[in-house]
Parts: sequence; structure tokens; C-alpha cells
Amino acid sequence: MEEAEVTTQDSTVEEWTSALAESTGSPGGGAGTGLMLAVAASLTSMVAGYSGNGEDDGGEPAGIRARARALRREALKLADDDASASKAFGAAFRLEPGPERDEAIRRASLEAAASSAVLGERAIQAIDDLAWLATNGNRALVADVVVAFGALRAAVAGARTNVSFDLGSLRSTGATLEQVRQQQPDLWAAVEKLSETMDRIDTLTADIDHRAAPTDAA
Repeated sequence: MEEAEVTTQDSTVEEWTSALAESTGSPGGGAGTGLMLAVAASLTSMVAGYSGNGEDDGGEPAGIRARARALRREALKLADDDASASKAFGAAFRLEPGPERDEAIRRASLEAAASSAVLGERAIQAIDDLAWLATNGNRALVADVVVAFGALRAAVAGARTNVSFDLGSLRSTGATLEQVRQQQPDLWAAVEKLSETMDRIDTLTADIDHRAAPTDAA
């Protein structure tokens, strides 16, 4: 009997992390990036739920919670999409050297980079809601906000590195990095944008860390 496919959307945490632990590359770091975004979205939803007067009160926390819930579902789907892209990426590199392999690598690299870029953009869009909660949310849950920022940073860092790595893989087809930059300006710019976003998250986290960890002498 054929084993059921392991996905972030339909598998247990035990099943998914067990699959992640195997040397298959799918799921891999890209799918893990999606999972970290889902964790950040889930914590955002939880804190928002404790920060308003009810789910349908029409206030800012209710809107944040609705967006976070939608993001959690999307992040899990994007994680599975990335796992599929990873399979194609690995298969391309296993082909015999030649034009067919080069084209397969080019196509798979760009698809993988685009998948990671979407994940990164969704993570960027989640920052403002979490920043609002850091300032205006239930102060008793500030530690959860910091954990959410940590998960969000991991998602941004993963997306940034994966886009960069996938673009760099195009060199194996004979392209130079300058050619890649000229041919893929949007994906190239995404790497820089995600790097800047990591700095923003670090600043936001530093601004509230003293509230979350008051006994930390540092």
C-alpha cells in the first residue's frame, strides 16, 4: 500500500517533523519557513483574541485576528507548495549533464525562488499587526508577542536565504550573478527587502524585550 503523503495541512506534528528529519529534502527548509510563518500567525491570532472585547466587536484586534487566521491557513499551504518545488529542484540536479538538465535547473530554481519570495512577502505583511499588538495588545501576553516575532523572523530569514540560494543555483547553468540580477530583478530585490525586514523585526523585538524578560540582566 502506498504511504500517504505527509503535508503540513493534513499530517500531525509528529508525522511532519518525522518526515522533515529524513534526508529527502521534501519537506525541507523552505517548508519549515512556511511552518514558522504559521506559528507566528497562530500566536498573533491568540494575542489578538485576548486583546479585544470579542471576536466581532469591530475593533482592531478583531481585524488582526481574522487576518492572522487566514495567514495561518495560507502559510501551511505555501509550506506544502514549497515542498513540491523542492522535489522538482532536487530532480533537476539529478539529471544527466546537458541542455535538458540546465533548462530543468533554471525552471526549478526560479519556481523555488518565487515560492520562497511569496512566503517572505506574506511574512512582511504580518509585521504591522504584530507590532500593533506589541504596543496596544494585552500586556500580559507580551512574551507570546516576542515568541511570535521570533517565529516571524525565522520565516523572513528562511525566505530570504532560500530566494538567494535558488537564484545562486542558476550559476550551475552557466549564468553569472550579474546576469541573474539583470534577468530576475524582482526576485533579486526581494532578497534585499527581506534582509531589511529582518533588521526591522530585530528593532521591534528589542523595543519590548525588557517587558517580556525583566529578569534578564542583559
